Amino acid sequence: MSSISMGSGKQVVRPPQRGIFPLDHEASCKSKMEDYLICLKAEKDVHHKCRDLSRDYLQCRMDHQLMARENLDDLGFSPDKQVQGAREYDLRKEKEGFVAGKHIDKESKWWWQRPWGKGWEN
Repeated sequence: MSSISMGSGKQVVRPPQRGIFPLDHEASCKSKMEDYLICLKAEKDVHHKCRDLSRDYLQCRMDHQLMARENLDDLGFSPDKQVQGAREYDLRKEKEGFVAGKHIDKESKWWWQRPWGKGWEN
């Protein structure tokens, strides 16, 4: 039985620049991680309110060689990158009955929604 190859060249795989790092098998930073996750849950996943805990967790990982050492300011923790004036979306329009796209009364332009022979000449 023969096998068919889709490409004759060797595939080159490059690792990502960030995002892959060893697991914390010794639980060196587990308490910092749990503090951050508790904050996220309490703040309904509004991450900028837990910024300091996130910074502490990443610093702990760097201190225990669980990720490459980098300047935290370059990772978005510099004072000028701090979130200011953010407000939560209040769903006011949805509570008043707004439905996205419902106000559009035009005939659809998608080919599968047109009757055969109608609109094909455009």
